[in-house]
Amino acid sequence: QVQLVESGGGLVQPGGSLRLSCATSGIMFSIFDMGWYRQAPGNQREMVAAISKSGNTGYVDSVKGRFTITRDNAKNTVYLQMDSLKPEDTAVYYCRTIDPTNAYWGQGTQVTVSS
Repeated sequence: QVQLVESGGGLVQPGGSLRLSCATSGIMFSIFDMGWYRQAPGNQREMVAAISKSGNTGYVDSVKGRFTITRDNAKNTVYLQMDSLKPEDTAVYYCRTIDPTNAYWGQGTQVTVSS
């Protein structure tokens, strides 16, 4: 069965860093574009970063220059390196396969940025 499992979230002070991982199984990972999304309380879920199967990346303006999405096809894993974190980055972060007919989500990992 398909599984996407996020890890690496936690509590960090403003200005700190976290690295999220999304380990996948049950899919042919290398053929999927992948995305990281986040949802803060009271807000809609938004795409934060995406990486194509060929490695092209894109980011929402609010995280450009601070977040970096990468993938390791040998490990079927997508990563999100988050630097210079701000309190407004606090949210549950999810990974997802970007595909109109095979959209799979992980269960999410909580990121809290607070002093």
